[in-house]
Amino acid sequence: MSELVESIRARYLSTLEKIAISARRAGRDPESVKLVAVTKAQSLEVTRAAIEAGAKILGENYPEEGVKKIQALHEFSAVEWHMIGHVQSRKAQLVAANFNFLHSLDNLKLARRLDRFCGEAGRNLPVLLEFNLGGEQSKGGWPASDETRWHELLTEISEIIALPNLKVRGLMTMPPLGETPELSRPFFQKLKRLQEYLAVQFPQVDFSELSMGTSFDYEAAVEEGATFVRVGTALVGSREYKTEVV
Repeated sequence: MSELVESIRARYLSTLEKIAISARRAGRDPESVKLVAVTKAQSLEVTRAAIEAGAKILGENYPEEGVKKIQALHEFSAVEWHMIGHVQSRKAQLVAANFNFLHSLDNLKLARRLDRFCGEAGRNLPVLLEFNLGGEQSKGGWPASDETRWHELLTEISEIIALPNLKVRGLMTMPPLGETPELSRPFFQKLKRLQEYLAVQFPQVDFSELSMGTSFDYEAAVEEGATFVRVGTALVGSREYKTEVV
């Protein structure tokens, strides 16, 4: 095992242990929380090392970058590739054809395009609906900071649920970045309330998944009900930021 793999494995196991501790503290089964190793803007070498270190779910932000890695690492057939970043409508076909899961479905136009491309590819795509709970213009997602207006979301969500090739599995959010993890907690709690609200409105849909929490605040997210936590820096180090190819 290379030094890189060993170092990532040590951090991976440490993160799993912290997830387990947080889950038990909240009276939850640690097995109910899935760790997404975020490899966006990481080299192919680092991404391969993360898989060899034990990562079972990899999270990517940019469709082209993710597809290149999926193709280059095709021998790791048991790995799930999750798209966790904003998806432009013109990139929908790449996501529909290559990824196992989408965390960041944030508008009806994208949903319709994904559904069409999934149908052409003979695939179903599990998706999470992304909500903007902090009212930040820089963040994607349906606006949901005002709980008294949640009913306004129902028409579009109903249309997405009716699409035959997308399978809604839950919700996702990115809270405003605060100085401490505790500042994220109210947003995690709000997403949990939104999950419960939508489950009542659409009892035929499985909304059980909650994707929330990053390297900065995943322990608080687990305590508040996260079933996916998206951890990058704490696992594989800082990223090699670059501009997406367009």
